[in-house]
Amino acid sequence: MPELLRYTAFPDAPHGGNPAGVVLDAIGLDPDAMLAIAADLGFSETAFVVARETPGTYDVRYFAPDAEVPFCGHATIATAVALAARDGAGPIALHTAAGLVAVETSVGPEGTTATLTSVPPSVEEPPEGLVPRALAALGWSREELDPELPPRVAFAGARHLVLGAATRERLARLDYDFEALRALCLEHDLITVDLVWREDATTFHARNPFPVGGVVEDPATGAAAAAFGGYLRALGLLTPPAEVTVLQGVDMGRPSRLVVGLDPDVAGVRVRGTARVLSA
Repeated sequence: MPELLRYTAFPDAPHGGNPAGVVLDAIGLDPDAMLAIAADLGFSETAFVVARETPGTYDVRYFAPDAEVPFCGHATIATAVALAARDGAGPIALHTAAGLVAVETSVGPEGTTATLTSVPPSVEEPPEGLVPRALAALGWSREELDPELPPRVAFAGARHLVLGAATRERLARLDYDFEALRALCLEHDLITVDLVWREDATTFHARNPFPVGGVVEDPATGAAAAAFGGYLRALGLLTPPAEVTVLQGVDMGRPSRLVVGLDPDVAGVRVRGTARVLSA
């Protein structure tokens, strides 16, 4: 049995962040075994890593308790920090089901920081009927949406429905129909629903229901943060070079901080954060 590491990624407090499993030597594990390990661990995702012949280059697969997902940001950050602890900080290349994800790691006063660059994002209008059904499953009304953050399906390695809340109070009240939202997400190939509220031009609060993975809510979602960066650029709400902060997990008691950046000469979206070994 390969060693299973436990990290928390994007923590914004000692008790914050999103727990992730990391298996740095997953060679010989088939998908059923990976899913079983992820389900037994119970974290929102576990990353399974296999080294390629080229130094610093790896294949990685991500499993939630109920399913494999093409890309996971918080488990990528955790994987990069685990590799830096073993091999030293520096650049790594992760080959995922969504494409190549470059990650830079560095060591500073806050510990090891990792910055991933996503695959090129895309943003599209939601298919007909998706938004009304999502709102019904969430128990939201149209009047509770922010008109300046229109609904879109955003992708930066995984697909997410972005819905902007008009108030922080609306975002704080999350009590949704798990099975209805799960079925809707599966129908439209959505990994999460990215619920966001804009505090100011560079600060957003987010919540991410993740019923597809068998998880009620993610306390930090790097894949959704990357997709949201693409959304902000596509809608003209963020012009490179620029950074925004996404605060997540606060309402769950697991405060998390994700820094999302856009560069004018890079197609992908940067997502930066720290990770630390999760105490038993």
